[in-house]
Amino acid sequence: MKMRNAGIPAMIFILILSFAGYASPVMAGKFKKEYKLTLNVGSSFYWGMGATKFAELVKEKTRGQINVKPYYSSILLKGAQMKSPQMVAMGVIDCAMESTINTSAVIPEMNVFHLPFFINNFENLDKLENGETGKALFQTMEKVGLKGLAWAENGFRQVTNSKKEIRKPADLKGLRIRVVGSPIFIDTFRQLGADPVNMNWGDAITAFQQGVVDGQENPMGILVPVQIHNYHKFASIWNYLVDPLVIYWNKKQWDAFPKDIQDAILSAAREAGRFEKALCRSGLDGEISHNILKNEFGHTMKVPEPVKFLESKGMKISFLSDEERKAFIDATKPLYEKWVPKITNEIYEKAKTDMAK
Repeated sequence: MKMRNAGIPAMIFILILSFAGYASPVMAGKFKKEYKLTLNVGSSFYWGMGATKFAELVKEKTRGQINVKPYYSSILLKGAQMKSPQMVAMGVIDCAMESTINTSAVIPEMNVFHLPFFINNFENLDKLENGETGKALFQTMEKVGLKGLAWAENGFRQVTNSKKEIRKPADLKGLRIRVVGSPIFIDTFRQLGADPVNMNWGDAITAFQQGVVDGQENPMGILVPVQIHNYHKFASIWNYLVDPLVIYWNKKQWDAFPKDIQDAILSAAREAGRFEKALCRSGLDGEISHNILKNEFGHTMKVPEPVKFLESKGMKISFLSDEERKAFIDATKPLYEKWVPKITNEIYEKAKTDMAK
């Protein structure tokens, strides 16, 4: 009788060890089979290529434990990309690689990137993202249930049209310009005397062909693949605002990951963001991004010089002088009275401080 009682604790101990093994955080059963990632564009765009790279790197760095599947062209949202932050915060979608334009619907502070003629160049943008502004924006994301991981890029947005060269605010007067549906974009073009029109890209192409809409605004990394030269003959490189991308995750889910998984995903996000930024900046920042792509990623650009490419297709590309840019700065300055309070003075001042460093 005593011998049977002595054996029971030993058996229980063995069973506990056995179940503990099954509960180990490194076991594949601990995680979902697939983590859904939403993004706004197709896989052939630089943004899409960045999402593909992120998924590949996550699988590699987590040793296959975490499998991210990109769902391109907002297919999970049926095109309603402005809802991506809400869907990720609710856990309906696991993660996203989305534009600050889309996240600004939930986090208005993101509009600091969309203040017209405020940031102007890559150096200032990097200072914001890597400085106190970027930290504050990621902290704000956490308050709404999102974990910001890394910055990527869609790029500085340029204007193209079928009518004339744009070098001063008066050149925009009366032009119908297709813009995204963000209020600050609409306000900016109205302030400059244009007639902003919000429509999806498919409808915009038809409108260009029919002459119903005169122009549009998008980053260079979008203009080349959509073959904007087939519709417009004029482009002004004015960097009027920038469109960063953010790789982010559902915060509750993120907090439940073991630290080694968090570290691996974070590393993947930063590396994918660096790759995607270099794609967008290639040919626009001298040899810097060319060298990053070549030396760090072994990648060669199909269109290494986007400006020269568009010129070869018959487009007239105009670069604004400092004096010409100042005219646009002065013309849009009244918008700051409306939009800085929405962004918050705190974020605005952090951005100015970061850029002054």
